[in-house]
Amino acid sequence: MTAPIVVVGATGTIGKALVDALVASGQPVVAVAPRFDRLDRLRESSAAGLVTPIAGYIDSDAGAARLADRLRALARPLAGVVVAFPYGRSADVGGDRGRLLDQTTEDFGTCIAQTVLAQHALARHLVPLLAESGRNAHYVIVGGPGSETPWAGYGHRSVAMAATRMLARVLHDEARASGVRLQLVSIDSPVRGEQPDDHECPEWPAASDVAQRVARLLDRAATDESSAAVIACARGMVAHPSGRAARAFRDVPSFLESLKNHTRKNTPQ
Repeated sequence: MTAPIVVVGATGTIGKALVDALVASGQPVVAVAPRFDRLDRLRESSAAGLVTPIAGYIDSDAGAARLADRLRALARPLAGVVVAFPYGRSADVGGDRGRLLDQTTEDFGTCIAQTVLAQHALARHLVPLLAESGRNAHYVIVGGPGSETPWAGYGHRSVAMAATRMLARVLHDEARASGVRLQLVSIDSPVRGEQPDDHECPEWPAASDVAQRVARLLDRAATDESSAAVIACARGMVAHPSGRAARAFRDVPSFLESLKNHTRKNTPQ
């Protein structure tokens, strides 16, 4: 029986795309997410027997330890783990955008806890679990925008992502001794729609692009993949659904100017 891959954050945009990609190739998945109803829909939409759901929200050492115990209880060796949520629950709360200087230290701390500390808790318990199998397993963290260049209006997320990037580099070196390859897939831009519109840069990856990048890292047959701690994920020029090429913007001012022109052009006279 093929060893399953654990996907934490399996019902999110990127997590679901990854589960779909893995299941399409016949790879069994243990899907972890907070809400069982969404996990159940994910299981029902997949091939029979390929998705094993585990409901739980992991934001602490205790939560990560419980998840590790539940995975051990499955009595199946694991081929890998993917943590597919770059941010915690605070990212879904209204008013998330704004200056870092205007946020309370408590709110900023919550962002760090639900992002960096949650990643640390998961790695602390799941990397040893992978090492127990002795399969040279993979542990992949999916990153988000802002880890290298600040994301305007989302400074708290930028700091959290920069810290996550360094966390991955440190854990990459430490996990190597136990036979686990730990890597961060860096997405240093927003994730665009599968059918990009005029104002989505073609370099932005879609969720399916990220999923394919992660799946290839997990593929034992892909011997040409880099073993570096941080792996970039981007996409080049793609065809626009209308048949014309999507525009690439040189910088933020040119992008904003295009929005003004688009608004003027479409304003009723």
